[in-house]
Amino acid sequence: MHRRTSARSKRRSQSVPGPEQQKSQDMNSKTNADCCADGHEGPALKLADALARILAEVRPVDGSETLAVRSALGRVLYADVVSRINVPSHTNSAMDGYALVGAELAGDGETRLEVIGTSAAGRPFAGAVAAAQCVRIMTGAPMPPGADTVVMQENVTRDGDTAIVGAGQKPGQHVRQAGEDIAAGSVALRAGTRLMPAEIGILGSLGVSEVSVRRRPRIAFFSTGDELRSVGEPLAEGQIYDSNRYTIFGMLKRLGVEALDMGVIRDDRDAVEQAFAKAADAADAIVTSGGVSVGDADYVAETLQRTGTVGFWKVAMKPGRPLAFGRIGDALFFGLPGNPNSVMATFYQLVQPALQALAGIPDPAPPLTMPAVSASALRKKPGRREFQRGVLSRADDGRFIVHKTGHQGSGVLSSMAAANCFIVLPEDSGPVSEGDEVTVQPFAAFV
Repeated sequence: MHRRTSARSKRRSQSVPGPEQQKSQDMNSKTNADCCADGHEGPALKLADALARILAEVRPVDGSETLAVRSALGRVLYADVVSRINVPSHTNSAMDGYALVGAELAGDGETRLEVIGTSAAGRPFAGAVAAAQCVRIMTGAPMPPGADTVVMQENVTRDGDTAIVGAGQKPGQHVRQAGEDIAAGSVALRAGTRLMPAEIGILGSLGVSEVSVRRRPRIAFFSTGDELRSVGEPLAEGQIYDSNRYTIFGMLKRLGVEALDMGVIRDDRDAVEQAFAKAADAADAIVTSGGVSVGDADYVAETLQRTGTVGFWKVAMKPGRPLAFGRIGDALFFGLPGNPNSVMATFYQLVQPALQALAGIPDPAPPLTMPAVSASALRKKPGRREFQRGVLSRADDGRFIVHKTGHQGSGVLSSMAAANCFIVLPEDSGPVSEGDEVTVQPFAAFV
């Protein structure tokens, strides 16, 4: 794959491969030709290997835009943010208490000091603190000149204008130094950082009103199949409504990319080829559902082989075994299966991390996994990594337990809607008995 720029002409001009890449593509071409000739025969890739191949081909999109900080939530920084100020801007108290000279503390006994004033946040004490003196101070208030220590108010008793400090206090305690969080001139946030609420808060603390973010990846998606109809159209015998475009749209929107819905493409060689060309010209990546098998009317795999570059055809996972990954022009291509649960499982496991990398997020974190006790017996044959749908909950004894959500067929979308996690069963594992420990992926990990 090649690094993209925001201009299509530049992207095309970068598509000439170097010697090593050309060699790799030539080898892929031979392998792909063999795959197509035998109907995608041969071993399927393990899921980890498939993901590694995909991520090795992804380069972040180029191009940026400037947004108001509040509008940049969820976006990826295009350039480092260098702080122009110290945060905090002044040395201040971390506690409500009394500011004093640390050297005045008696150590094992009490320390008696004269209270000469008060320092509050936004209303600092105007004078300085000398020996045998202290200032009542509030959290966040500037430390008065001369003072270097704060004693919490719980450790001080008052006798009129005299503060009596108990034993056990240490010089320098409970003071936040200027620039302790972020120093002026330092990099506060690095390029590639996704701006989540904490990062938005950091920008606010720096007084930054606008920020440069990487442009959103443009993702074209469509479904294929003569039997599919869009919502609002009447159904004839043998026809069904297209659910996959709705689930793909939802998953894309949660990633914050620019989603380009190209509708339903009929099972026609020319129509599929035209859709490929249009999508590749408009988008950084293409996601399709259906047509990746080798049936007489499955033109997606055939068109990818004929007009693009193929990385692989099959992944050893269930649901989702037939999955085409490659490239059409400069656009990444993901040909997902047609069954609804297969679409969602393959998207979450393979497409989502690729699109996060495309958006400029370095080293996308793997989905969260956790152990749980299976409250259901699960059917499983060795050979593929399975993602069964489950409901995760906590038992009275504090352990996490998981129930399967009924029939696990790849076309039963209601089993996904009823679930809140995947039950992940490794390639070499067999059936699971009730009470066995399993690994689960909460759906919240995919937000």
